Amino acid sequence: MSPREPGGVFFFSQQPQHRSPVARNQMGMSSVDQHSTATRNKVIAFALCKHLSVDPSKVSTKVIEESNINGLISSIMTPLPDQDEVMKWVEFSSKFDGKADTTKSMLNTLNNDLSQKSVLVGPGYSPSVADIIVLPTIHPSMSSLAKTDLKNLPHLFRWADYIQNVVDFGGSIEKIQVDKAPFSPYIASSKKNEKAEVEPASKKEAIVQSKKEATAPKNAEKPSSSTDSEKKKKTTAEEKGKGKSDKKTEEKKKAPEEPAAKDAECSVSLLNIQVGRILSAKKHPSADSLLVEEIDVGEGTARQVVSGLAKYCTPEELTNRLVVLITNVQPGKLRDVMSCGLVLCASNEDHTKVEPLIPPNGAKIGERVAFAGFDGKPEDVLNPKKKQLDKITPHLYTDENCVATFKGVPFMTSAGPCTSSIPKASIK
Repeated sequence: MSPREPGGVFFFSQQPQHRSPVARNQMGMSSVDQHSTATRNKVIAFALCKHLSVDPSKVSTKVIEESNINGLISSIMTPLPDQDEVMKWVEFSSKFDGKADTTKSMLNTLNNDLSQKSVLVGPGYSPSVADIIVLPTIHPSMSSLAKTDLKNLPHLFRWADYIQNVVDFGGSIEKIQVDKAPFSPYIASSKKNEKAEVEPASKKEAIVQSKKEATAPKNAEKPSSSTDSEKKKKTTAEEKGKGKSDKKTEEKKKAPEEPAAKDAECSVSLLNIQVGRILSAKKHPSADSLLVEEIDVGEGTARQVVSGLAKYCTPEELTNRLVVLITNVQPGKLRDVMSCGLVLCASNEDHTKVEPLIPPNGAKIGERVAFAGFDGKPEDVLNPKKKQLDKITPHLYTDENCVATFKGVPFMTSAGPCTSSIPKASIK
């Protein structure tokens, strides 16, 4: 049987399916409605089969063309994970018709629902079946929104940007463009130096000349027949004045160097932050709050790292996940288990939500995270006595668009910036 005939299996071809106008009218759909439904179903079916590891040959062409969302997902997998919660979003998608009078209110509802979470169903940051169903459904409406709507629907656009980058939709939908806040690299500078540079040389010369002119008459009034002792006193006074002036000049020169030295002590360039992949994760043998991970950072041998993530992530959620970690911390034991790195995580203010930072798809294992304007060489091993990490981490945080930054400068990889699902979070 051909895959194009009724009852044939659907192989996710990008070619549109065709029916006669009579057949479409018998089904109660216009040609436009049926085409958009089939396109949406095609994208959802592809992504769900990938996500649930289901053989795509089980999804027939007839189901793709004619089924509603409920029928489509039932043909792929029954029962679904978190069935009741997922069905709530299936109903949402079924009612979403893209018409102007209902679209705005439904998108606002979705935006409000996402204000306190990263994904529609389930804890943490792992995309659910509901996320895979809803994004292709609302994608045409979101793509046509004006840029001003980005400010009114921040949680919705943040969620859509995350889902479209972590779920494989087979390249069938164009990515929604999200305008992210521009940033200016932090440049350490001394205000005293800036003022000195702005002040014209000619102005300085004018001040010096005016002082000379002011003292000239006084010198002229003094009698020429000064005694040797008076000349000696005058010379000594001038030397003392010159000594004080030279001392002040030296102090001024040294002053700008002090903040520069302090900046160097807390520069993110001291850290060797690399992209890694968690090969395995398991519970710590003697600490319920800790997990032990084996992480590949491109060294040939995996690094063992102990992280305090047991309350926030399961070992299964972490396995095969990309993370960023500091690899030049001094190795040490945590509850008798050796740890050779520090996985960087974002946390909300009350620490009820903690998650590892998210490198973008395409980031290379082992590559060093870069920061524009901070190009120094990392320490071979951080010195705990200098408390370098304690000085740097207060400046690590996510911005309002969930981009991980150091003093506002993004964590940058070859594939783009590292992010989190938590805006304005601290990073440690």
